[in-house]
Amino acid sequence: MYSLLLSIDASTVDWSRAQFALTAIYHWLFVPLTLGLALIMGIMETCYYRTKNLFWKDVAMFWQRLFGINFAMGVATGLILEFEFGTNWSNYSWFVGDIFGAPLAIEGILAFFLESTFVAVMFFGWEKVSGGFHLASTWLTGTGATLSAWWILVANSWMQYPVGCTFNPDTVRNEMTDFAAVAFSPFAIDKFCHTVISSWIVGAMFVLAVSCWYLQKRRDQKLAVASMKIASIVGLVSSVLTMATGDSSAVKVAEVQPMKLAAMEALYDGGNNVSLTAIAAVNPFEQPDYAKGVEAPLRIGIPGGLSILATHDFNGYVPGINDILNGYIKPDGTKVLSAKEKMEKGKAVIAMLSKYKELKKKNPKDPTLLQLDKNIKADMQYMGYGYIKDKSELVPFIPVCFYAFRAMVGIGTLLVLFFIVVLFFVYRRDILSHRWLHMSGLAMLPLAYIASEAGWIVAEFGRQPWVIQDLMPSGVAVSDISSGAIATTFFIFLILFTVLLCVEINILCKQIKRGPEYSE
Repeated sequence: MYSLLLSIDASTVDWSRAQFALTAIYHWLFVPLTLGLALIMGIMETCYYRTKNLFWKDVAMFWQRLFGINFAMGVATGLILEFEFGTNWSNYSWFVGDIFGAPLAIEGILAFFLESTFVAVMFFGWEKVSGGFHLASTWLTGTGATLSAWWILVANSWMQYPVGCTFNPDTVRNEMTDFAAVAFSPFAIDKFCHTVISSWIVGAMFVLAVSCWYLQKRRDQKLAVASMKIASIVGLVSSVLTMATGDSSAVKVAEVQPMKLAAMEALYDGGNNVSLTAIAAVNPFEQPDYAKGVEAPLRIGIPGGLSILATHDFNGYVPGINDILNGYIKPDGTKVLSAKEKMEKGKAVIAMLSKYKELKKKNPKDPTLLQLDKNIKADMQYMGYGYIKDKSELVPFIPVCFYAFRAMVGIGTLLVLFFIVVLFFVYRRDILSHRWLHMSGLAMLPLAYIASEAGWIVAEFGRQPWVIQDLMPSGVAVSDISSGAIATTFFIFLILFTVLLCVEINILCKQIKRGPEYSE
């Protein structure tokens, strides 16, 4: 049960965060490949359906086989991830279960049901159903996986931008009042588009890497070249769309999570016409002394770049870490409270809520309750700050955010160039003889995964200390269980997930070495 005066050992919070991060990172190794391969294998089977060329059927079946292996592993880790909300984050689940549980329930009932129904037809129905129905099953399997991602990202986006809810002081819970606002918030739409489209890049890079391996071994070259043509187009288009959705997401982050953006940029003091950091020597092992306002050493910036990214205005105002902590005035004249003022308001909300519950117990008809309820809801947006002991807690670990963001953007740019090069050689040159390109394809695959994981690290690490932005910090959200129990399960999961990953890689490698089964 959620307790306003909850006091949890710091090691419990740290181990709970570590375990959830471990599970999420391993789970995210499987999800992008599932989403990416779903699109590519759908395109390949569409080619078969339109041309009736058995070659395309063989190609589609081969990639579907690899999809199935990865799909199974993703399901296993995903289930554990959802269970952890009840085991390690029970106070969070109590506080917002009415809201957070809805999209997860829909994901389980609708999206996962859609996946599990049609994936069987896709794998075992080639000779049992019509070509049109089988093609539909393949696309519906991918659609189910994408819808599953949609509802999970809706839940995650609500944690980053809580909307469509009202706090009930009688139950001490947030309750959903507008499902549409939760399901279709601008933050959720941008996050979904950016995440799913970037996953297509991983799928495309996987197909290119496997195809490059075949070319390197001088086998199954027809399949490899045909796959590379589709994958390079998907990869390039997805890369461009990812940049576009990333731009839209940056504007939303600047609007509702300015501290995350400031940490990503190591921006200590903001202003107008703020440059975008290209490189800087931020110490990766310690939090910078941002209070001094001295920018990171050896910094090279792109003039006006951050203002354009955050506001789409070359002269736009972007607050830095110190501005956010000390309070500032927006260009429209709106005053943003300092961290100290927010903390005071948060403590006042907690005190009023405690008084409300005491009065409610003594006299449910006390006329004071109505005014207390009004006051609580008026400043509810600051409640989470009441649990913050020092304003430094509001600053995420800057080096992780800074370098993860640059890894994501830097590798993403490199991938765009690689897809362009592959497209040129696969359509204009004899790609079979360029072994340097084959080796490059193999080397680029782990980089694509690093960029994908870095994106999630920026999104999740950048909003610390909040589990729910401004409403609930991590220290209040965890379960009241011993840190030793969580540490034990952490290492159990570490071993389990590592074994699962090794098993998947081993099975995938065996299937790749085995190669496609040709009909003629």
